Amino acid sequence: MSGMPDDDSVVPSYPIAPTAFLRSPVGLSRAVIVLLGVVIAADLFSLWAGFSLYGLVDSVDSNAVNDAYDLYALSASPQFTALVVTGVVFIIWFRRVRINAEVFAPEYHRLRRGWAVWGWLCPVVNFWFPRRVALDTWNASELADAKARGTGIVNAWWTAWLAGWFCNEIAGRMYARADGVDVAEMRTALQVMTVSDVLDIAGAVLAMLFVYRLTCMQKEKALAGPTTPPFVPNLPAL
Repeated sequence: MSGMPDDDSVVPSYPIAPTAFLRSPVGLSRAVIVLLGVVIAADLFSLWAGFSLYGLVDSVDSNAVNDAYDLYALSASPQFTALVVTGVVFIIWFRRVRINAEVFAPEYHRLRRGWAVWGWLCPVVNFWFPRRVALDTWNASELADAKARGTGIVNAWWTAWLAGWFCNEIAGRMYARADGVDVAEMRTALQVMTVSDVLDIAGAVLAMLFVYRLTCMQKEKALAGPTTPPFVPNLPAL
């Protein structure tokens, strides 16, 4: 994408504290953006399979119905695989930009850097800790003399991600309960699953924007050179 350096080496590497070093997130950001595109493609495939099944739920053609069920079940596999692979690479990128942000402005962070990873994995806190890390990282990565970009993109991405997750959980339970027998409930489950897929696509697009903008912000701040921050005790890695 325009605005990102062609080579990671153009971003200087210099330490501010013994436990925090600046490293380019550019290569990882490109990988994340490509993988998010794969997630969108998998969601579109699921949408198509869901629409096909929706139109055949009460069909008298049992072969067509069974084929539609098989196709819809098949669509879950690339969705899950794309989500897991993208999630792993995203978290690696997320931790890197979090550490970079600690180099830029160690006083901005309310959570230790370990939460950039564990915040996604720990039950309950994973509903808000990653957003808190993202907001602190975003604010610490802005140039001091730059116009405030605002954190709307962070909040929009996080809202879409949570909404899609909850919709998927609800739809999955409804789909399992209908078990291909209750036609009315099956249609409702497919409708909710459609909403979930649409929210996933929206969340992926917003995540692309978040990754791209934050990476560009860190590139700009890194190229601007180091500043002398106020003394803050080193935040130990978890």
